[in-house]
Amino acid sequence: MSNNREKTIIRTSIISIIANIVLAGFKAFVGLLSNSIAIISDAVNNTSDALSSIITIAGTKLAGKAPNKKHPYGYGRIEYITSSIISGIVLYAGITSLVESVKKIIHPEAADYSTITLIILISGIVVKFILGIFVKKKGKDVNSDSLVASGSDAFNDAILSISVLISAVIYMIFKISLEAYVGAVLSVFIIKSGLELVKESVDNILGVRIESDLANNIKMEIIKEPDVQGAFDLILNNYGPDKYLGSVHIEVSDTLTVAEVDKISRKITKSIMEKYGVILHTIGVYSVNTQDEETAKIQKDVHDIVFSHNGILQMHGFYLDEAEKIISFDIIIDFSIKNREELYKTIYDEIQQKFAGYKVNITLDVDISD
Repeated sequence: MSNNREKTIIRTSIISIIANIVLAGFKAFVGLLSNSIAIISDAVNNTSDALSSIITIAGTKLAGKAPNKKHPYGYGRIEYITSSIISGIVLYAGITSLVESVKKIIHPEAADYSTITLIILISGIVVKFILGIFVKKKGKDVNSDSLVASGSDAFNDAILSISVLISAVIYMIFKISLEAYVGAVLSVFIIKSGLELVKESVDNILGVRIESDLANNIKMEIIKEPDVQGAFDLILNNYGPDKYLGSVHIEVSDTLTVAEVDKISRKITKSIMEKYGVILHTIGVYSVNTQDEETAKIQKDVHDIVFSHNGILQMHGFYLDEAEKIISFDIIIDFSIKNREELYKTIYDEIQQKFAGYKVNITLDVDISD
């Protein structure tokens, strides 16, 4: 993790902490004076936001720890854990607000709003909207799920405060109390937002598909090498935001020497690291037949058999070892196919039957990247 990224996250979180503590203090004071459970709940919500920012700072500091023998890939994934905690806080705030709103519906109490109440609420809404835009933008700039989650939470708070403001104005003019009902409805939206944040955090922890643009750009960069005929099986493991380690297979001519392939691999590793910050710790090699015209015919026949079946996304790494009588290649079957193993076996049997004099080796790859 770069020092600039860490400084940005910490600086943004400190600003958020100060803003939320000030808002919480004012709202708690006004809420107690006006006997408004909605404003008091809003103050509690601001306090939870300040806590979220403190958790973000702690998570960022821990995630920035240097790798060691026990954790050689570093501590970057801690950020995903902290974003999960913040998501939980958003959920808690939404559920708490819903519970208090329902209580107020069942046992209504008269509130005592004033002009000062409205001023505090309007000021809080403006601050929260500005804070939400600022924090979310910074989060996206530095790819911090925790900051993005905090920014989203700030927007939710602003919306909740708007409902309280509208309810206060209606009560002051018409003496009709709607704050509990409006609060209940908006609490549901906050809970929904919290669930979405939880899902996003869990997805990052479990591991998600590589972004299509990143995968395609890396492969295009690899095949710029004159001797590389194809790039396949790109695997990138995420060890924190923007920290990828992975591997890839390349197709090269069977006439290249080991020294030549090694030179190509080193050039690819260097260029991908410099352009995309991705560490390719392994580059596997598929040897491509170039010295036997009969091989091209066999490859076409195999290709036709494979793609005669629905659900085949790719076939690559074909190699015919005429001396050992072995046909080898990889296939990728779409996840939409319910029984991929059964389709694999069908393809294997058809090819083995057509080329009975050969041993057939088919590797069933997983559709990991585009």
